Amino acid sequence: MGRVRLAEKNIAFGYIGQAATSLMSFVLRTIFIRNLSESLLGINSTYSNVLSILSMAELGIGTALNFALYKPVAENDTEKIKSYMQMYKICYRVIACVVAAIGLVLVPFLPRLVKNPGVSVFQLDLFYLIFLFNTVSSYFVAYKYSLCNAQQKNYIQTNINTVTKIIVDVAQIVVIIVTKNFLFYLVTDMIIELAQKIFVSWYLNKLYPYLKEKNVKPLSKEESGQIWTKTKALVLHKVGDVARLQTDSLIISSFIEVSVAGFVDNYNLIINAVANFVNVIFNNVISGFGNLIATESRDKQFQLFKVYRFFAVWLYGFIVTGFFVLLTPLIRLWLGDSWVLPMSVIGLILTDLYFKGERTVLSNYKTAAGVFEPDRYLAIIQGVVNLVLSIWLVQVIGLAGIYVGTVISGLIANVTKPFIIYRVCFDRKASGYFIDSVKYLAVVVLCTGLCQVIANHVIANLSIGTFLLMVILITLIYNGIFLVLFGRSGEAQYLFGLVRQRLKKG
Repeated sequence: MGRVRLAEKNIAFGYIGQAATSLMSFVLRTIFIRNLSESLLGINSTYSNVLSILSMAELGIGTALNFALYKPVAENDTEKIKSYMQMYKICYRVIACVVAAIGLVLVPFLPRLVKNPGVSVFQLDLFYLIFLFNTVSSYFVAYKYSLCNAQQKNYIQTNINTVTKIIVDVAQIVVIIVTKNFLFYLVTDMIIELAQKIFVSWYLNKLYPYLKEKNVKPLSKEESGQIWTKTKALVLHKVGDVARLQTDSLIISSFIEVSVAGFVDNYNLIINAVANFVNVIFNNVISGFGNLIATESRDKQFQLFKVYRFFAVWLYGFIVTGFFVLLTPLIRLWLGDSWVLPMSVIGLILTDLYFKGERTVLSNYKTAAGVFEPDRYLAIIQGVVNLVLSIWLVQVIGLAGIYVGTVISGLIANVTKPFIIYRVCFDRKASGYFIDSVKYLAVVVLCTGLCQVIANHVIANLSIGTFLLMVILITLIYNGIFLVLFGRSGEAQYLFGLVRQRLKKG
């Protein structure tokens, strides 16, 4: 299949998987809240973040190796693929041992990380060890997916994860209703996930039988050296990203209360469900961009980058406008007024979400191009800024202070990464990028303000009917304004052309 056809297939399965898993997560969360305590929801959220931080031990090796696989896959060089995968396998087994060791060292410190947990220290440790086991065991299988993804067959991983997620959620729903026991809830997930990993290992070995062959030629010093050069740069990216993106829940549970982490996690569940639905498109074209960069001119790459960026701003702007107006009403309809967060916190979270959309475009293109070294210290700076500001401000202005740190640290990348990408990838100046950024942001702010004014009248008396009416109005107003202002642009016309071409093919 060609790049576009494979991307379409990945996106189609990605949408199906995201829709199914989001629905199941929503149902599971509702049943969890109605049957288990707020503190257990907070513990679940906090431990997920702790294990995300521990996953930092991967340190970008996977990303560097994925990039290295693009060329041998494009050339169908099986022997070279075997060599890279052998290196990948050894690295990930070492990483699994490192994560396990660091994870066990953290056990005595758990009571300090979880304020007012509502359970005994023994239970706190036991819950954590189950989370740790799930994370460590994943490293023995995860590396095999890299070959599927390098071949632009991301749908294989998507489909396996979707089926597993549905089975886990259904089983956990039954366990919660029948037992109302958080330990049984975690054990259920552990058993099913372990069965999935065993199946994946067998299935991918069958799909790529040469992965089991013993006659593997080691990579040359030059080839392995290139990987380690990129990995060293990615280490700094990874450490900084973890410090910026994975610490909010820990700061909340340590400085405020663990149950508040659960409150925030309800908002994140909704935001991430929608954002992940959009990211299906953006994440599934990374391997396509890798192929594009290896085969097309810089002018062609630049044209498609601008289309990619325009589409991202359009969609993320729509999401942020909708959430700014409707997120709190949705929480009120779903869980009640007692679960609502202050508007200042929501505004900051959504501000970061919008700029995160722009960063997603920049980061994904950099990853596809293998450009990791020029901004290797940037993520560290972001992480330090986030931690310092968040820990200081949470003690001054409370929960909102954490997200002030998140927004400010994120904007550092929005300002610096365009310079790097335009210079290294396109040999152009980035001034046009920032002019477009101001233009797009102004339109999003205009749409959000207009929709909020209308919503103040439409949903004064909140109901499902008025909520749905406002969804329709926001969709029409935002997209109508965007089409009027940008519909004649080259980027929009390119997208419309793709749609027309796809409709003709049926």
